[in-house]
Amino acid sequence: MQWRNSSRNYGLTSILLHWGVALTVVGLFALGLWMRGLNYYSQWYRTAPDIHKSVGLILLAVMVLRLVWRWLSPPPAALPTHTPLVRLASTAGHLTLYAGLFVVMLSGYLISTADGRPISVFGWFEVPALVTGIPRQEDLAGDVHFYAAWALVILAALHALAAFKHHFIDRDDTLRRMFGRAKY
Repeated sequence: MQWRNSSRNYGLTSILLHWGVALTVVGLFALGLWMRGLNYYSQWYRTAPDIHKSVGLILLAVMVLRLVWRWLSPPPAALPTHTPLVRLASTAGHLTLYAGLFVVMLSGYLISTADGRPISVFGWFEVPALVTGIPRQEDLAGDVHFYAAWALVILAALHALAAFKHHFIDRDDTLRRMFGRAKY
């Protein structure tokens, strides 16, 4: 399998970025939901949010890398069996997923830096608070983060269902290409 995308197939780099981001988003969503139930006396009260923030900021860097990679190695062309409506839905869905990811990550950053303190990423380095002083910044960004995360997970589930539809009903290579196993 090649590292770069070809005109017909995804390369290993795109495949690893896709599945790595997908698993990370699911993990962060589950961690975020679990954290909402923690109280001040929980041993995870401070640790879980620190992990959530650190992984979220690493994911932000990976997503920037993913966009650069997408520019350097464009995705394969749509399958010839895809109608113009399917192609439009695919493009719109992918753009919405990318936008949703950035909305969730940037709103998380705004929550974490509302008090002007930087975010420590696993103690390796700190990301400075560049935007502070927005009235009710933590509350507003928190609402955006919560609802955008739910919207992102729902959209990702629809994305997965569409891939299954292509695989099991249409019997085309859409899903196989994202596993590096297209037939043609």
